[in-house]
This record gives sequence, C-alpha cells and structure tokens, in this order.
Amino acid sequence: MLENFSLETLEAIFDALPLDVTFVDETDTVRYYSKGDDRIFRRTPAVIGRKVQDCHPKESLDKVNQVASNLKSGKRDFAEFWIDLKGRKIYIRYFAVRDKAGKYLGTLEVTQDITNIQKIAGEKRLLDVR
Repeated sequence: MLENFSLETLEAIFDALPLDVTFVDETDTVRYYSKGDDRIFRRTPAVIGRKVQDCHPKESLDKVNQVASNLKSGKRDFAEFWIDLKGRKIYIRYFAVRDKAGKYLGTLEVTQDITNIQKIAGEKRLLDVR
C-alpha cells in the first residue's frame, strides 16, 4: 500500500532493482523506463512518448502486437521468453497492469540477466555473510 510516497522515491526504488523495467500505457505509448548504466536494452529519453511498435525491428512487430493484444484483451496476464545475448541468458517478462476493477492500464516489461542466477546451487542463508 502506498501512502505519502513521492514519485522521486518510487523512481529510486525501480532504479535500485537488479532488473530493467519499462512501462507502456494502454495506448501502446512508452511512459517510463528504469535508469541504469548496465541496462540490457539501452533506453534514451527520446523513447518516452513513442509507440512501442516504433521501438522494435519490423521483423518482430507481429509478435509485439500479439503479446500486447493478448494482455489488453485479458487472454493472458503475462508473457515470458528468454534469449541468449552475448554469452548471457536474458529473461524477458511482460505483465498486464490492471486497476482494481480489472481495466487494462498498460504493460510492464521486466528484463533480467539471469546468467548467474542459473548457476546457483545449494543454500545461502541470510546470516551466511561471506
């Protein structure tokens, strides 16, 4: 629950996450992206206000539009895929964002480099500081 939360604090929280976040509104317009020098897919301020379709190569537009359509219609609440990129495993997820009444507000894209996560074995407890 949010109470007395500044936009600056909320943005700092998103920027601190070890993943990339982009929000595209209900009209397919890019409205937000988290900052970071180590973003997997670079973003510039010029992307804000652009249609998401204008941010992808032509050969992937049909897939972009299909994912968007499925999330908007409620056919799906999320979509996920992963790719190999420059020796890294990249996990990309799209989540439908809906208000309390179920109205579609947009899509949240979450991109994460999971290369090192895939190597985790055994346990490391909170107090096992190494």
